[in-house]
Amino acid sequence: MAELRDRLLLDPRRIEELNALLTDPGNETVGALLALVERLGGPEAINRRAAEASRLETRLARLEAMGSPYLADLRWLMEQRDRKAFVPLSEYARRVRGSAEGILWSHAVTLEISALQYFPWLIRQARHCLEAGELMPGRFIRVRKMAEQTRDRGDTIAVAAAMEIIGASYVETLDTKGTDGANVHLGGPETITGYFGGIGQPNHYPLRWAEEYLTHYMEYGIRQVLNINSGTVLVGYLLHRLGIDNEFKISVFMGNDNPFAVLWTLLTARLFARADGSTSLIGFNLSNSVNNDTIRQAAWIRRALGLEDRVRFEHHLTETWKSIVRQPYNRRAELLQIAREVPNISAKHEGGDPEIEQTLEHPSDILDYFLSKEEIERAGLMPALERNYLEKQRAVERTARALLEAGIGVVCAGRLHG
Repeated sequence: MAELRDRLLLDPRRIEELNALLTDPGNETVGALLALVERLGGPEAINRRAAEASRLETRLARLEAMGSPYLADLRWLMEQRDRKAFVPLSEYARRVRGSAEGILWSHAVTLEISALQYFPWLIRQARHCLEAGELMPGRFIRVRKMAEQTRDRGDTIAVAAAMEIIGASYVETLDTKGTDGANVHLGGPETITGYFGGIGQPNHYPLRWAEEYLTHYMEYGIRQVLNINSGTVLVGYLLHRLGIDNEFKISVFMGNDNPFAVLWTLLTARLFARADGSTSLIGFNLSNSVNNDTIRQAAWIRRALGLEDRVRFEHHLTETWKSIVRQPYNRRAELLQIAREVPNISAKHEGGDPEIEQTLEHPSDILDYFLSKEEIERAGLMPALERNYLEKQRAVERTARALLEAGIGVVCAGRLHG
């Protein structure tokens, strides 16, 4: 097979051609992105504004200035953190398995929950974990509309501040996507099958996506966002090459469902990495369909490209009961097998455990993500949706216990649990 492998060698001249294409003044596509970055002040100025906006002191001051009701909850959260009220991870591990010794921390799995739509849910979750001695996740995903949340009494700032306080990472989802009318296949959630024609950043939308991202990056210090389209993925790489410290994760809707898709994704990340090896791609959701063999092969590729510590595989363990996958869907047992072999994985909980979900009067539904807060409150659904979220926390707790019982470490909210 050596002769066949040799045929795959890339001609260095192709790299020269690519460089020429990217830097050609006649390249209107790239030129438009450069013009946007220049109009906003250039990479260094953009990063400076984002750094100031992301300071905890700045965020708390902004909440105080607007009279946000969320400031008191943040102060309570800081107080509990400072007095070490939450169960330490070492103690939690001893409770679960009798000892904190012999745990494979090098392959610790990040506990991830989705979707944290409203700041008060986070506080309810924190109070529950404090009382029950449970672990707060180390990673949170948000898909609430940005324009709506930024007008909601400081919700965007409060969540960002909370993530800093508890020591967790999080991702926001921008509004520039097909569900805003850009995709002619989509008339709303009821036509969600149009996603299979591309979730939608058509025509000029990659530039709109870039501008929306940079606006929120500078205004709120939001660094990580969801990415759903091959065009905006490339834009994310190019922004990082230009010197902007942006980060993104790729959505499950992109369909990384086989090793070749993973190879394509990671090759591009490596191609556009900076000289220090850093890339704006910090993780991606594997398709719900992947099996452990796919993850093993993907992990080999990731390691070979020097991205094992930089790019997290985000694996759905549970999904909403309705409108996304065939149920019952629970990948916890498979995770316990693969986590011993593959590091830097997160266990994403998009729903409660199936045996609980099917008993709920309002089981979780992916289409609920598309509802505005006004629609939810008008229909009286907020208590049900909060219950759905807390059932996801219960699933997180089951996963944490299962991993530690198996001798595999977990990544939780580090500033709460140590």
